[in-house]
Amino acid sequence: MDSLTHSASIVVRTSPEALYDLLSDVTRTGEWSPVCRECAWDVDASGQVGDWFTGRNDNGTREWETRSQVVAAEPGREFAWVVGEGWVRWGYTLDAVDGGTQLTESWELLPAGLQRFHDRYGNDAQREIDERTRAAHEGIPVTLEAIKRIAEA
Repeated sequence: MDSLTHSASIVVRTSPEALYDLLSDVTRTGEWSPVCRECAWDVDASGQVGDWFTGRNDNGTREWETRSQVVAAEPGREFAWVVGEGWVRWGYTLDAVDGGTQLTESWELLPAGLQRFHDRYGNDAQREIDERTRAAHEGIPVTLEAIKRIAEA
């Protein structure tokens, strides 16, 4: 896969504000993510820009934890975070449309993430990058459908 960015959208029958409240509660991420099983805020974090949280992930082959920092927190508009030391950016944007909210999930493997793969995996870096890219491309539509189901229930 050539693109180190990916996004997809879905219309959810709820307001941008209600959807933002759901998505910005990272403790609920395990309800819709096909990989992230749970997230927990650091002490005193509340979902504002600069706050940190830890995610526990499991893709069926391996388990790992991530540390992420909120980089966008605009109620009703955008919620996003960067994993690690600037490795990957994940986010949601919300736009009011007839019938609800157009929710877009985006993923971007950042330059520091590319470098990390090369440093960590050497000659196997491209294989690992391709695997993470494939997982994002396949996971985003699954995540969006699950969010829609939960938000519209």
